[in-house]
Amino acid sequence: MDKIELMNNPLFNNLTDTDFKKAMTILNPTSKKYHKGTIILRAGETTTRLGIVLSGSVNIESNDIWGNRSILNHINKGQLFAEVYALLNPEIMLVDVIANTDCEILFLDISKLLSITGTTNSNFNKQITNTLLNNLLTITARKNLQLSKRSFHTAKKTIRSRVMSYLNSVSLQAGTNDFSIPYNRQQLADYLNLERTALSKELGKMKKDRLISFHKNHFKILDT
Repeated sequence: MDKIELMNNPLFNNLTDTDFKKAMTILNPTSKKYHKGTIILRAGETTTRLGIVLSGSVNIESNDIWGNRSILNHINKGQLFAEVYALLNPEIMLVDVIANTDCEILFLDISKLLSITGTTNSNFNKQITNTLLNNLLTITARKNLQLSKRSFHTAKKTIRSRVMSYLNSVSLQAGTNDFSIPYNRQQLADYLNLERTALSKELGKMKKDRLISFHKNHFKILDT
């Protein structure tokens, strides 16, 4: 992700090129590459940094000591994660951030925003601070909506209704009934809080009933 692409990130909306440079100086950016399956941030830890996915993708997961896993969100290139925990530091993280693919992450220390709020700083004025905080609020609100959508899917009582609810929402967002989802079978099962075997069996039934067709993570909702 080059500078222009990064400037277009929602976090930096309404910042000029000069303001963007000031922001990046204060936020102490560092980047790191991770292999697929690597834990980027771990539950039980604290963080003062949010992450921006420069390449690849990551999953936000809830993993308990009994080995149960739920995928709460999928973060693609250009999207943020851990911003709430960074703002509320030292709030303990209750989730793991896992590399879904090989990826590169840009970390920004947003605790600096709070430390200079209400102070005079020649390198970072109040307007830039307020703009970044307003952008973070918008991003956080949208992510809360995503979590609400997951709750809407998992509230369904049957496996089929959960699958149909999820596929319908993806179809609406994609604007087509022919689309790809970001999850493999195990990840989709974890996201919908289902057993993988039961999910695969139900997908097979739905295909037989000509409700859907699919190949790997590509689906088509059929016109019945």
